[in-house]
Amino acid sequence: MKKQQADKLIVEYLPKIYGFAMKKTFSYQEAEELSSDIVEEVYLSLLSAEEIFNLDGYVWRISEHVYSKFVSSKKKHEGISIDGMDFPDDTDIFEEDVEPELDLLRREIAFLTQTRRKIVYSFYYENKPIAVISKEMGFPEGTVKWHLNKARNDLKEGFIMERKIGKLGMKPIEAIGFGHGGNPGRNRGPEHYLGNKLNLNIVYSVYHTPKTMVEIAEELGVTPVYIEDAVAELEANGFLVEQAGKRYTTYVKFNPETYSLEQRDMLLKKKMEVARLLVKEYVPLIREAIADVTDIYIPSGNRELFEAAAIFYAICNKCCLTSKINLSKYRIKTLAGGDFTAYVDIPSTPRDSDYVSSQAYPPYWSCGDMNRWSEKYPSVYSWSIDTRYSSRKGAWENNWTVDYEYLYEWITGAIKDTPANKEKFDRLRKRNYLTEDNKVNIMVVRGNQKEFFSKIPELDETVKRTFADYALEQAMLIAKDYPPQMRDLIVAGNVVAFIDTTVALMVMDILYQDGTFRPLTEEEKITSNLLMFCDCLPE
Repeated sequence: MKKQQADKLIVEYLPKIYGFAMKKTFSYQEAEELSSDIVEEVYLSLLSAEEIFNLDGYVWRISEHVYSKFVSSKKKHEGISIDGMDFPDDTDIFEEDVEPELDLLRREIAFLTQTRRKIVYSFYYENKPIAVISKEMGFPEGTVKWHLNKARNDLKEGFIMERKIGKLGMKPIEAIGFGHGGNPGRNRGPEHYLGNKLNLNIVYSVYHTPKTMVEIAEELGVTPVYIEDAVAELEANGFLVEQAGKRYTTYVKFNPETYSLEQRDMLLKKKMEVARLLVKEYVPLIREAIADVTDIYIPSGNRELFEAAAIFYAICNKCCLTSKINLSKYRIKTLAGGDFTAYVDIPSTPRDSDYVSSQAYPPYWSCGDMNRWSEKYPSVYSWSIDTRYSSRKGAWENNWTVDYEYLYEWITGAIKDTPANKEKFDRLRKRNYLTEDNKVNIMVVRGNQKEFFSKIPELDETVKRTFADYALEQAMLIAKDYPPQMRDLIVAGNVVAFIDTTVALMVMDILYQDGTFRPLTEEEKITSNLLMFCDCLPE
């Protein structure tokens, strides 16, 4: 067959092949994988074929053949794939009336509880006697019979029930970013648990309304058997929380799918007011408070770099408003020792796309506060926040305690630049913490970090109260875009952190633009908002 004709036929059959794959699998990923394999096999077969009289049957046979190989390679868990059973199947998959009753049976068996599903499979498909099933499962024979009877009733009800695929089954959400506040434990943060599409959509399916296992499955357009293990793992690690009626909810924070440009603009304008006030009233107090700190190493000799770091720290840590809301339920405690609040960024669109702000704002992204301390060297500590004013890469995941331990070893002369220490020096040079000629390239403060940070004054309570009412008003407004179980976190977070890294970046913008601080060089961006503390300084 000519390539042009084969291309045309493949385009024509793509929807049917994908529909076949969706029926035979239990996840988006598997459906895409299977349909891709079938398309490849069909396309190659078409190119090598001379003449085909029954095209539907031809494509169907190839599809079944590829699916058979797919099942064999996957070795699906017993009971997960009802399609693996030996049903008579000689109908054309591309006809409208394909195996309707068998499809319904497979579907409804998959919607049975795990116990009943196993009993039905053992009794009807493995032809095991009641006594054998009773012994294998550790149930009395009467209990096995009762489950069989209940399963029959459930199947009868299911046959006349119309199961609709929910929104997430038709259009699953995708994460564009993850964040956390706290200790991620031995694993990474929420991305370790929600990085695959299935887990992410399971958790999001209960975000706005608590759901049972069956309701989650229906929302995702899969059968409960496919998600049981995933649900169990997510619950064990705190991403799902069981409620009354065996329904699940979650305390993971997803940003709303829509937002108001006008509301965001008004909030940024108010934060800019705060930033201007801080530059006038608070920044001079910080610079004065640290004026006597001279036991420091600054690679470029530019003390403004040190003052800027202290100011940024102060705004993020000494200006917080207070909230009495208990947020303990939002802490996710994982089996890997994690203890954190979890955030997921999903695509979001403005509700008022025609709104035009009177001011353009630069990006206010940040990663921090990041604190690292060494058990090996008790005096070694670091604080940092990554922003557009810094050039460090990899954010928190690339900010290692050993970076500062290695640097301390070099400063104290404990290691030399020899082949034996190549790995350590390669790491420090990759981070640009050491130059090629082994010059320390970050700010180092001699002394205890607690003593230094305690020098920085708190923002005056009178100034804080100036913004408290507005902060609460905005927090309540923002919280309306979130489901009920998340509103305490949203209100408290937006009140406490009203003066936040966004305000700190606005302060930096003002200080650098009005000439208070000279522009940063590329070398200075390596240590911008990064301070290392230890008991000695580089030479």
